[in-house]
Amino acid sequence: MNFALYRELLAVRPIRRLLLVGMIARIPHSAAGVLLTLHIVLTLGQGYAAAGAAAAVMTIGIALGAPWRGRRVDTAGLRKALIPSVISEALIWSIVPHVSYQWLLPLVFVGGLLTLPIFSVVRQSLGVLADGDQRRTAYALDAITTEMVFMIGPAAGAVVATSGFTTEGLTVVGLATSLAGLFLIWFNPPTRSPEQAPGQEVESEADQRHAAEAAMVAAAPAHLQEAAAELGPAASRPPSGLRGKVSRNFAWFTATVAALFAVAAGAGMVLSGTDVGIVAALETGGRQSEIGIVFLFWCAASVVGGLLYGAMHRPVPPILLLLGMAALTIPMGFASDTWTLALLSVLPGLLCAPVLSAASEKVADLVSEERRGEAMGWYGSALTAGVALGSPLAGVFIDVMGSSGGFVSVGVAGVLLCLVGLVLQLRRRTISA
Repeated sequence: MNFALYRELLAVRPIRRLLLVGMIARIPHSAAGVLLTLHIVLTLGQGYAAAGAAAAVMTIGIALGAPWRGRRVDTAGLRKALIPSVISEALIWSIVPHVSYQWLLPLVFVGGLLTLPIFSVVRQSLGVLADGDQRRTAYALDAITTEMVFMIGPAAGAVVATSGFTTEGLTVVGLATSLAGLFLIWFNPPTRSPEQAPGQEVESEADQRHAAEAAMVAAAPAHLQEAAAELGPAASRPPSGLRGKVSRNFAWFTATVAALFAVAAGAGMVLSGTDVGIVAALETGGRQSEIGIVFLFWCAASVVGGLLYGAMHRPVPPILLLLGMAALTIPMGFASDTWTLALLSVLPGLLCAPVLSAASEKVADLVSEERRGEAMGWYGSALTAGVALGSPLAGVFIDVMGSSGGFVSVGVAGVLLCLVGLVLQLRRRTISA
């Protein structure tokens, strides 16, 4: 391990500024979930089921909007792409606290759809500003700052909401996020290398492949060229129409990238299920006031794990990191008291930030810059979908098995997902050989 990588990385002013801005910009939205839930329950007098439905609607909006927002960054540049988000964040979250539940649902969906794409922008820009071992360290630092955000934001949101200021809190979330968007527009971190700025024609992987095939045909013997000619121009021309457009637009979406999206979804599922499991375990024993102890151990372990992973010389496959995190989550279901649960959370917590940073790093390595914003958007959607799946999955098993069911269900599901992925990888290598 080389911890000097952190000093070298933070000595680069654009990277240091990007990480700081990214951390500050994430805090308002990290508090939004708690504020929205408690606004619906405490201020509007609805139940937790209604609050869960609103959270699900917003999550669907975020998942649908992330790839489109990322693609917009790729094609129009960061400044133009962020303008709709800056306007919608200030407008929608200033209206949401003042409407009935029926109007709140479509508003939070649009808010999710147009949410400031801070996560994907930071990851995309880090992929440009850093490379090699430095990129691994950069993504590890980003994962660490995200953990710190989720230590601060939800706790602050809960304090504001329980003090009776949900309306003011949601308004501040929108205005603060909009202000963060304006600062990003001013800062304008690079999302593309100078030679590949938006608007410049860059050959896609599919175009390069077709060009290579055409060159091979041209270099072939005469009788082979004649055979190719008899097949007609369609044999050497890329697919046309809608099929060809889809093929060109998603040439970056390989089996390996799909596997990384599955890892992101699995990580989101395990993390959100663990979150619900911790709350259920302590509420069942009447120890709600001790929830912060477990979250402190869990998140602090993730910070330490991220620091260690970022200093490593060699990457670890994300699927193996997820396998370890999911397997180590299962024993949390057998904790008998708060301190045992807190200590058992340390082992899976150590692998949390490494899973997310390793998967982000791999996506940045595999996808070319002209499509990286869209790819990071889909990556964020996969993570969001996993988060949306993990909470209800854990909830169902908690109702059936008790509080231990939350940890066991998402842990086993994560292990099975990884085992299937490893088997498919082995089979693919066997076929290729």
